[in-house]
Amino acid sequence: MLDAGCGTGRVAIELAQRGIDSVGVDLDHEMLEVANQKAPTLSWIEADLKDFNLDRTFDVAVLAGNVMIFVLPGSEEVVIERVAQHIRADGFLVAGFSLDTGGIALDQYDAITEQLGLSQAGRWSTWQREPFTGGSYAVSAHRKN
Repeated sequence: MLDAGCGTGRVAIELAQRGIDSVGVDLDHEMLEVANQKAPTLSWIEADLKDFNLDRTFDVAVLAGNVMIFVLPGSEEVVIERVAQHIRADGFLVAGFSLDTGGIALDQYDAITEQLGLSQAGRWSTWQREPFTGGSYAVSAHRKN
């Protein structure tokens, strides 16, 4: 599992504890130091999500913790494209982010994922999979065709 924009490693560490091979990527050196202190056996890569290349693919890539609203405005499409390049065929991109921040809009996100050959597999209002009925937060799963 690729934890793109992993920060201090919360998602990657939790999934690794459940037996899932996890790799974290983040641009913030200090956050990666914290992640490495918490889980020194995991791979923590310092890189910008708009131009990283790990030379491998994953079954799942996760953009958790509002990553999409923290990337440089205007770079959203290239970030999604770069992350999607790290997903195997029939793999998933899962992203959750606030919708009322002035960042990427959900329809824009959907248009980008569709353009990249990703089809929507589900959408929820929380990470606990509460139904999405609109609102200020969405978690979206897209499958790579």
